[in-house]
Amino acid sequence: MTKLFWNALKVSPVVFAATLLATNSVLAAEANEPATSVAQLTQASQSQDIGQVTSVSQFSDVQPTDWAFQALQSLVERYGCIAGYPNGTYRGNRALTRYEFAAGLNACLDRVNELIATATADLVTKQDLATLQRLQEEFSAELATLRGRVDALEARTAELEANQFSTTTKLVGEAIFVGSQVFGDTRADTDNNPNNNADLQSNTTFSNRVRLNLYSSFTGKDQLQIRLNSGNLVSNAGVSGTNMTRLGFDVSDTTNAVAIDKVNYAFNFSDAIRVKVDATGGELYENVNTFNPDFASSGRGALSRYGRFSPIYRQGQGGAGVTVTVNPTGPLTLSAAYLGNTANNPNDDNGLFNGANTIFGQVAFKPSSKFNVAFAYARTYQNSPNNINLFGSTGSGFANSPFGNGNAVSANNYGIQASFQPSSKFTIGGWAGYTTATSESGPNKGRDADIWYWAASLGLKDFGREGNVLGVIFGQPPKVTSNDISAREDNDTSYHLEGLYKIQLTDNIQVTPGLLVIFNPEHNDNNDTVYVGTLRTTFTF
Repeated sequence: MTKLFWNALKVSPVVFAATLLATNSVLAAEANEPATSVAQLTQASQSQDIGQVTSVSQFSDVQPTDWAFQALQSLVERYGCIAGYPNGTYRGNRALTRYEFAAGLNACLDRVNELIATATADLVTKQDLATLQRLQEEFSAELATLRGRVDALEARTAELEANQFSTTTKLVGEAIFVGSQVFGDTRADTDNNPNNNADLQSNTTFSNRVRLNLYSSFTGKDQLQIRLNSGNLVSNAGVSGTNMTRLGFDVSDTTNAVAIDKVNYAFNFSDAIRVKVDATGGELYENVNTFNPDFASSGRGALSRYGRFSPIYRQGQGGAGVTVTVNPTGPLTLSAAYLGNTANNPNDDNGLFNGANTIFGQVAFKPSSKFNVAFAYARTYQNSPNNINLFGSTGSGFANSPFGNGNAVSANNYGIQASFQPSSKFTIGGWAGYTTATSESGPNKGRDADIWYWAASLGLKDFGREGNVLGVIFGQPPKVTSNDISAREDNDTSYHLEGLYKIQLTDNIQVTPGLLVIFNPEHNDNNDTVYVGTLRTTFTF
């Protein structure tokens, strides 16, 4: 009895767990599907990398008529050791491979060990112990192989546990390498002063942007995001004379210094309500649907800043606040947000509510996967008199600052966005927006201005190769169509034309060549056309 007890203990319960991993594909077979041939067993063994077969007997399946099969079946029925079988049955109507049979044997050894350890050994008969000993001896080769696999598995598990970053956090990174150059005869005139039309002098640049996102979940339905950002991209506006030439992924040149530029926490308030709290770096275009799926991403979307999505989603950019989404996965989705740009500043005319801020709302209709449309509204207030930027550096200088320096500005922004996907490889999108702006202080207090913009996009998926996307974006960047200050009204019309081809080299590497053309920059016919050639390589990991 004692000798048999120690023999049984040689097979640890964890062996059974490894057995299940090793025989997963076999156990997934249908209950009425026999596996009786040598070829089937050999193929299963090779696919599971069980190891070299060392005995002729290992080529034989265990048949329902074998004594071992019937003995184990009796033990299973007596002690209830069926833990290794997904559907809770012994599968007594078909043959078992020797490794599959060893899984059942392990289950019964585990059960007997449990009974002995809990001082209920009197429930185990001497005859059953003798049967287990005989089975263990006959299947010793299989059990030895499994023990080796368990040792390797335990070592690997210990290594992963010792070196894992966190049990709640995963790291998602993106690195962008960019080669780019601006072409044209002269710089754009931004204030109707002909003296500004100097020769456009630009060099080829090579720069980068790197972002590391730490995503943590504590309940499985929430997410804490902390983003580290660095880069050395310099805006094209300095050489072209207009923000219309800015790339979609340029940031303030940090000379590759690393900074935490985004911290937020999202959770489910209920099954139908999702809440996201931004502590810093809040951006509406990351909190709500922008309806431009092929081009919205800064690293894998459009090359230009304006081509990514409607400027209405740039309101309140970089602030702190809260976004609430009702019925986020339903056909009708409601979103509301509040962002304060100087929420961390306690001085006068700053803080969460007294400084620059944005109140945003959106109603999105998604009746099908092929057609989506949304209506958005944003009430914006900007009170930094020398840094008014209504459209996030898209459009003309007059549009971003319609009343000049020294004036706080409020604006009512209205937008409609839509996307249509007639097939899985063809997407049409677009947006249109209208803004009424009012000067709230300074010498031009009470003056009003109207700004319009629109764009359309076309995406062809799997063009030339699976995963590739050919894209074209055309539109009119924000333009001041009327202004009580007539000198700050855009008299002509600029057009934005962008062509790009996203080449998916691997799942983690994308190369995107493209060309941006700005006709009549700054909505001024006297300005020469400006071109921006770009080659972007994006690594995701």
